Formats: sequence, C-alpha cells, structure tokens
Amino acid sequence: MIREKIRQEMIGQEVPGKHNDKDTIRRSTPSGMQRRDFLKVSIAASGGLLIGFHFPGVSQLASAQQASPNSFMPNAFVRIGTDERVTVIVNHSEMGQGVYTSLPMLLADELDADWNKVGYEPAPVDPKYNHPAFGMQITGGSSSVWSGLEQFRQAGAAARALLIAAAAQQWNVDATTCRTESGAVFNGTRKLTYGQLVGAAAKLPPPEHVQLNDPKTFKLIGKPIKRLDTSEKINGGAVFGIDVRLPGMLTAAIARPPIFGAKMKSFDDSRARSMPGVRKIVAIPAGVAVIADTFWQAKVARDALRVEWDEGSMGTFNTSKMMQDFRERAKTTGVSVRKDGDAAEALANAAKKIEAVYEVPYLSHLMMEPLNCVVDLRADSCEVWTGSQFQTVDRANAAKVAGLPNEKVQLHTTFLGGGFGRRANPQSDFVVEAVHVAKAAGAPVKVIWTREDDMQGGWYRPAFLHSIEGGIDASGNPVSWRSRLVGQSIMAGTSFAAAMMKGKAYDPASVEGVDDLPYAIPNVTVESHQAEIGVPVQWLRSVGHSHTAFAVECFVDELAALAQKDPYQFRRQLLQKQPRHLGVLDLAAQKAGWDKPLPKAMGRGIAVHFAFGSYSAHVAEVSVTDGKVRVHRMICAIDCGQYVNPGIIAAQTEGGAIFGASAALFQELTFANGRLQQTNFHTFPVMRMNECPEIETHIVESNEKAGGIGEPGVPCAAPAIANAVFAVTGKRIRRLPIRMTETEAV
Repeated sequence: MIREKIRQEMIGQEVPGKHNDKDTIRRSTPSGMQRRDFLKVSIAASGGLLIGFHFPGVSQLASAQQASPNSFMPNAFVRIGTDERVTVIVNHSEMGQGVYTSLPMLLADELDADWNKVGYEPAPVDPKYNHPAFGMQITGGSSSVWSGLEQFRQAGAAARALLIAAAAQQWNVDATTCRTESGAVFNGTRKLTYGQLVGAAAKLPPPEHVQLNDPKTFKLIGKPIKRLDTSEKINGGAVFGIDVRLPGMLTAAIARPPIFGAKMKSFDDSRARSMPGVRKIVAIPAGVAVIADTFWQAKVARDALRVEWDEGSMGTFNTSKMMQDFRERAKTTGVSVRKDGDAAEALANAAKKIEAVYEVPYLSHLMMEPLNCVVDLRADSCEVWTGSQFQTVDRANAAKVAGLPNEKVQLHTTFLGGGFGRRANPQSDFVVEAVHVAKAAGAPVKVIWTREDDMQGGWYRPAFLHSIEGGIDASGNPVSWRSRLVGQSIMAGTSFAAAMMKGKAYDPASVEGVDDLPYAIPNVTVESHQAEIGVPVQWLRSVGHSHTAFAVECFVDELAALAQKDPYQFRRQLLQKQPRHLGVLDLAAQKAGWDKPLPKAMGRGIAVHFAFGSYSAHVAEVSVTDGKVRVHRMICAIDCGQYVNPGIIAAQTEGGAIFGASAALFQELTFANGRLQQTNFHTFPVMRMNECPEIETHIVESNEKAGGIGEPGVPCAAPAIANAVFAVTGKRIRRLPIRMTETEAV
C-alpha cells in the first residue's frame, strides 16, 4: 500500500483527542491493593465501568486511583463513563510511533465502541501495566502492538460481554439474542447505550471466558484510522516533558565533563553567581548545576563557569586509532556465535573468494526534543515528569536518589519528542541527575539539556567493525561465509546483562542480524570480539540490526558480483527456504520495476532483512553527481504479520527509511583527544526535506504472528543505498557514512 493512498483514505475522518485534556498535569494518588485472577470491575459514585484484563504472572496492584467528582480514574485498561466516553489507558509511551491510536483501536474494535467517543490516557507507573514479556513497564524493541494485541482485545471483549449481560438482564432476555454496534446494545428494536449500562454492568461478575471477534468483522483493526493524538500536536495541546511547568518551578543547566570518565577537581563560579536570575550553583555527581529562574539564565551562567577537570584515562582516546585496533583484533579468532560446517576449509577450496571489512561509527539518537526532566521533591514524596521509555527503572532509580520507597515516587509520562531508545537509559541518567538537582534546589526544578548537551552526553549506538570472508564454487554458489565483529556491548555492565546475555560470552545484541543469517550457505562461522572502551553506549533504533544489515547485505551483493549474477536473483536463489524473506524481496523488486532500465547515471540497490519479528526489503534508486549521493526513490516492502493500522505502518516505515538513510549519508560521531567533535545538526546532519526521496510502503497481507514496525524500517536503508551506489559507480561502500573518496569507496 502506497503512503499517498493511505493519506487520501485518512482525509476528512473526524476523531476526538485525548480525554480529560483539561488536566495538563495529572497527579495520581496511590491506593490500596486488591487481587483478582482475571478481571477487575469497579464503579465510581458518578457511574463508570472499569475493566482491566491481564494475564497470569503479571503483577496485580490497586484496582483504582481516587475518583474525582466528575470521573473515575481506574488502574486498568478501559474506563466507560456515563457520558458515553470510552477511555483506553495505554501502558506504552507515545513518541510518534502511534500507540495512543493502535492500542485503543484493538480494544475499541472488540468493545464495538463508537470510535468518535474513544480517547486515551497514559498509564501510571504500576506493575499492573508491566510489559507481558519483559516484566517491567517499558516501551521499546518494537513490541508495543504485538505485546498488547491479545491484552487489549481481551479487555475490550470482556467489557462488551458485561455490557451485553447487563442489557439482557434489564430486558429479561437471553444474552445471545443481543448484539452491539457503535457503543450500544440492541435487542430487536430496543437499544441501551453503554453509558446507560455501566452501572448495572459493574455489579455483574466478570466472565470466565470471552469470545474474540472474527477478524472478518473488524471495523477498525486493519484500517488506516486517523491518529487520536494528531489534533493535540497541531494545536499545541500535547504536553511534552519540556512543556511541563509547575508553580514556583526553577530551571537548571548542568556543566558535564567534556571527556567521558573525567572527574571535577574544582570550579570557579564567581562570575556566574552574580548573573541575573541565578539562585544556586551546586556540585552534583553529574557535574555542576546552575539553578536559575529561567532556562536562558541558567544556560548563560553555566557557560560562564570555570571548571577544572581530571581528564582520566579517556583523555587520549580517538576513534581513528580505535578502528585501527578493531582491524587488528578482527584478524584473530573471536568468541564463537554460530558455526555451521567448516567455513575455513570450504573457503580454502572455493573457486573464488573475497574479503571485505565494513566500518560503522558511533551514532547519536538525536531526538527532536532534547532530554529534560521535571522533579518536585518533598520530604515524603517525589513527583517526576518526563518522556520516559523505561518507567519502572526510572522510578526505582529516582526513588533511590530521593531516599524514598518506590511507592512514594510518582512518574508522569508525557509525550516524547522522539526516543529511539535514548529515553530508556539503563542508569536513568537524565532522571537521576534531575533528582540530585531538586535536592539542592529546594523547589520544583526542570533540568534541560541543550542540543549540544544531548549530543555530547553519551549513550550512543556503538561503533562496529565487520570483517567478512566468503567463497563461491565454480557455478557461482556461495559455499563459505565467515563474519568477525568487533565492537562494544550495550548490555555488559548493566543490570540487564545476566537476563539478556544468558551466560553467553558475547552480547546477542551485537550480533543480531548476522547470527541468524538466512541465506542457504552450507558453511557459516560467526565470531564476536567485545571491545572495552570508556564511551557509554546503549540501544538505538533497530539496535544491532542497524550495523549488521549494512555489512551482511553489502557483502551478499559483493558475492553476487563475484558470481556475475544479478543481486536480486542471487538472493532469490539463496532464500528458497525462507518464504517470508522471499515474499518481501519479490514485492520490493516488483514494485520498483527491478527489470526496467533507469535513466543514465542512476542505479538500483536492494537489501532484505529480518528484525523484531518482521521482514523488510528496500530498493533504493540513487544518482551520484560530483561525488554527492542523491537518493531519489525508496521502495519498501514489509511483512509484519497481523497488523492494526496500515497508516501507522507506512509512517513508521517511511520514518525508519529516512532515519537509516540519514545515518548512511551524513552521520558520524568522532573523538579526538577524548573530546567529541560533533555538537549539533551542522556537524551531525539529518536528511532535509529537499533531500528526502519519494518513499513507497507496500504491506504483505499476512495472518502470521504480529511483529514490530518501529525499527524494521531502518536496517535495509543503508545497504540498499550502498548497493545502488555500486550499481552507478562500480565502487563498493564499506564505511559509513558514505563518502565518495578513494580511501572510503573501493
């Protein structure tokens, strides 16, 4: 399905915004605990039905928050009011990926609700809302929809069953003779709206089993429904972390070390202290905080500080030397990740062989909204407002610094102006430092990172080197593949290392996308070298796939050229036992018109990859003029199994392609003498509107298990572009970002 077609289908559809949008900042109050094995049903004095569905093994906490005179704030997935409004409580963070629409769609379709009366609210931090697979409240890994698919459908179906039972009881008829439509129950010509039934329904016992709708009857699921949060974002009503304001709130900027691992020796604040608006200047573990009336006052005074740093061991670090070390290390045997057959022997006997070394740099997440956090710390309570992807961890770390039990800390999740993994920091760095500042401020305080702070603050996608050797037989069939990867682990040293690495001597996140190489090659060896470097790293959109797909798919192209075969047909030959890989590959090639000639000085490149439960393929059409690469068109095919909203899929695939293309063409973080050389968009660019290609998204219709969509659009962009550059110029791209020089294109 092409994005433009989806846009046209979405035009003119009126939907409501968020419910209770007058409550710019909602302060929730913890309540007592009550357990049920299946459903929780409550009713407010004002009349409202609450149903929260959850699965065994997921913690069960308070049944409801305190009611206000006009509404009942439940701790569950759905609230139905006497005013006919249906409010879906969403347990995942909204950062542009559409969960404030897709998850309500799941519930509303099973509920048979009137979509024009459906709204959403962010869930409070509570184990009730833990991710069913990860056991904590988290948004990441392209998992929100697939993890909530059954959860939200069951919640909607259970609510609908209760409403039907309540209507049947009032009419004294069998429930099976009743039907629902658009927020009401019908029996013949009789009708009761959901709002009229919530009081009676709340008194009924929860059903032991619920019947989910036949997918053939879906009214919302599978349709390009307009997003519920669009109007708020257009009219300025959406509250992002940086928008939060509290009475008496101060603002802080922090002087952080210019080198990772550096320690503050002393600071001179004599000039900064006398500047307008400055209230306090204090040392905290992260550096030196300047607390002032406004952000600009804090920022200017921060810049006036004279801080002396002990640079530590990273004072001589530079990335060019690091890559030289990586190359040397790749010449040695690494930790075994995968071993099929005997790759070394097959390579020795191959008719033709090739070796290539691919390099990818450190990358910044570069969210549009820089990091920020508001903290109101009291003697016996702490409230935090921020755009968090990691609510359980962030609240626990905030509580630890505040010296309070977890239940005394409330974390309010705002809209996120982008996340890409950065707002799921394993140390909760931007939250923890804000609590430290609040301790010193003695008042509510907002800590704001500038763009430069954000870019230079660490926690990057790690740099990696891939050394790959391969061989083909006399017929051009691959017989050997050996990959060696060198780079930092994003899990090592974190509290998640044991659970994620599971006793392995390597980080699975470093090798994902090459450890499951799908091509029919009889002899495969994959090895990993884990580098120990003082640059803090973590997951970035598509995680390990962001670099493994580039190396793997570029090398497959190199093998195809070695065999003198068409790169698309070469892949087809090797994917005969991988029908879903083959499906997206064929779809992308077909929609791109792979066999049709392009204008002179243009070329096509292709790539296919599996990540986060979904299969994707991209075809890029590029030109190269005076050493400048221009991407004109990107054709994307995606198989994400069962899907909810094709409009959101198109948006995420398009965004992923631009994200990946920006990294491929422009982005690189480099260090010299321990200091990061990039500071802002002028030295770490993103693709501008006039540089963006025409992007098409084509979705494979599938009944397979749902996969992710936020990240699978990223991995194929770089290799498709790089392979297209080869088609135009005959030069191989083995280093990102792409630079058409003799030293970086071979």
